[in-house]
Amino acid sequence: MELFDIVALAIIQGITEFLPISSSGHLALWPLLTGRADQGVVMDVAVHVGTLVAVCLYFRAEIGQLFIGVGHVLAGQTKTEPARLVWLLIIATIPVILFGLGLKLSDSQAAFRSVEAIGWATVIGAALLWIADRTVPNRGVAETWTRRDAVLMGVAQALALIPGASRSGLTMTMGRWLGFDRTQAARLAMLMAVPTIIGAGTVETLGVVRDGNLELGAELLLGASLSCIAALIALTLMMRMFAGSWTMLWFVLYRLALGGFLLWIAYF
Repeated sequence: MELFDIVALAIIQGITEFLPISSSGHLALWPLLTGRADQGVVMDVAVHVGTLVAVCLYFRAEIGQLFIGVGHVLAGQTKTEPARLVWLLIIATIPVILFGLGLKLSDSQAAFRSVEAIGWATVIGAALLWIADRTVPNRGVAETWTRRDAVLMGVAQALALIPGASRSGLTMTMGRWLGFDRTQAARLAMLMAVPTIIGAGTVETLGVVRDGNLELGAELLLGASLSCIAALIALTLMMRMFAGSWTMLWFVLYRLALGGFLLWIAYF
């Protein structure tokens, strides 16, 4: 793969993975809009590994609690707060596993990667994000994350397998619908990303190994490193925005502009 493609794809993935604007949609659009060769599964896995490292570094305190929680679960200590968080993340991850398997078994993934489908998903996701952010009052961050919250945010995450819908966008939208403030909704969405990215990366890697297409080298390391750096910068800026007085407006406007452009390409 050419250096230009590696750098561009890594930066695109890093910036868009955790912002509510859809990384999968942007990655799918790269070959569609530029006419360049599809980056393939191997590079997709590499840049996702980079973003996984980034979210683990940024939320290192929470990740540490998850490791403690796993230890508690294995020791049969299910009543502790770390163990509770582990179980809720497992519950939130089940819908995306089921939906992902359904897409794979039905071989219908390609149907959602068209410019038209990505455009509509981008616009509809923007509208839902705007409504949730503007109309639902905060219930307060002191409220604990419940099983119901985990299920609903998990379903939202599963629907985000449609390119353009945005995993972080839909999970933050559902978090806002449930009454969490922007910072707390984003935090939960980012923690939900950890098992999801690990699971998706594992499945794709096993498929690559099975097909004998695994290529290790400087290209993959560069892609992972650049996506990690870009993701850390984007994640830091987003969380600072939400800690201040920023709303979802700028993300909504960007999605509407991008979605409108894509629909114009699709229909005209």
